[in-house]
Amino acid sequence: MNLTAIKEQPVVINPCKACQPIGAMYATLGIERAVPLVQGAQGCSTFVRYQFNRHFREPANIAVTSFHEDAVVFGGRRNLIEGIINLVQRYHPAVIGVVTTCSSETIGDDIDAFIKEAKQRLVAEIGVEKAAAIFIVGLHTPSYAGSHVQGYDNGTRQYLEQLAQESKPNQKLNIIPGMINPGDIAEIKHLLAAMGVAYNMLFDISETLNAPLKVNDSFFPEGGTPATDLVDAANSLGTVALSRHAGGGAATYLWRKFNVPVVLGPLPVGIYNTDLFLEQVAKLTGQPVTAAIKRERGLLLDAMADTCSTTALKKVAIFGDPDTVLGVTRFTSELGMEPVVLGTTTASKEFDREIALIAKEYHCTPQIVADGGLHKLEQVVLQNQVEMLIGNSKGATIAKQADIPLVRIGFPVTDRVGYQRRPVVGYNGSLWLLDQIVNAFLERK
Repeated sequence: MNLTAIKEQPVVINPCKACQPIGAMYATLGIERAVPLVQGAQGCSTFVRYQFNRHFREPANIAVTSFHEDAVVFGGRRNLIEGIINLVQRYHPAVIGVVTTCSSETIGDDIDAFIKEAKQRLVAEIGVEKAAAIFIVGLHTPSYAGSHVQGYDNGTRQYLEQLAQESKPNQKLNIIPGMINPGDIAEIKHLLAAMGVAYNMLFDISETLNAPLKVNDSFFPEGGTPATDLVDAANSLGTVALSRHAGGGAATYLWRKFNVPVVLGPLPVGIYNTDLFLEQVAKLTGQPVTAAIKRERGLLLDAMADTCSTTALKKVAIFGDPDTVLGVTRFTSELGMEPVVLGTTTASKEFDREIALIAKEYHCTPQIVADGGLHKLEQVVLQNQVEMLIGNSKGATIAKQADIPLVRIGFPVTDRVGYQRRPVVGYNGSLWLLDQIVNAFLERK
């Protein structure tokens, strides 16, 4: 099956991706009492806080070492060391993730040496015991390479490289979710709880970025993955990276270093992918899929049968992070729709290979706009008479121009509220996504 891939272009107009540091910050905010410390200029943290605030409708605690001209010329050693000391003395974090940027990587800041010096300062100022209780991790995420997806993958891998330690088996399953929403992680927890599976949900934003409004005397929201779970990840029954491209590197590291069995995706959207996820969990843990979960599967199948006359043969374009696009592409194919245009924020051979398998199975030939930007995506959508667009809020202008409905999923969704709480994974999440798709078509009628 030959797919049309549009990759080589002289310029990218309106890119549908962000830089690596935002991915590492996304992961860090999923750790209990953790704060990202950006080794760069103030804009490198301000933009991310703004983006997180608009999507999650929650405050995001992100610190910055505030590079100015002198730091760019002479290096950011003083900025980083003083920044770490100030964070510890004022906010008492359990984890500090030092996130590099294009400026600190370009000038060659020796982040690891600076962190080591800062730890020595902390021992002198707060004592050995208190200093040892604070994990300070250097996360190398140059902004000029890759995307936010690669930044999440690099960040999660570096956390485990520096923290995971082998000890006695814990009889738990590691789950690395990727850059999915709090509602998605909550749905995965629901499935694992229904099966009676003990797990470590690594980089868990389900509560830190979906917190209740209440009086809180702490700088940090409740929830998140305890640092001890990151240390203990080396002793688990296995690791499931829901998103191969965002977290697969961390899962692979645990396998190669500690021989922890690994499963790399796919994101459990739709019938096939959710079935596969549950089969993999059952195989790793020995826990069976329960009747209650099978009932949820039946409800999704029933809804698919009820609405097949609306979804059948509809041409759809899907864009976003590669694992989300892969999951939704298979699900829309299960619904009888025809995915004709696929746009991904991060080009990869694995993405092309998985799309080729889906295309062969469902006899379709989608065009792939890989890392090409929203301008090129709009051109291809208009050329192919697409009837629906599925992706984040950045597709709103494309949908308006093409006069087609936009079903919003993924990150970021900034022109609607509540989408961060709605899952698209699992049978329940897929059912909600199906309702959104069908209702959008009905609204057009």
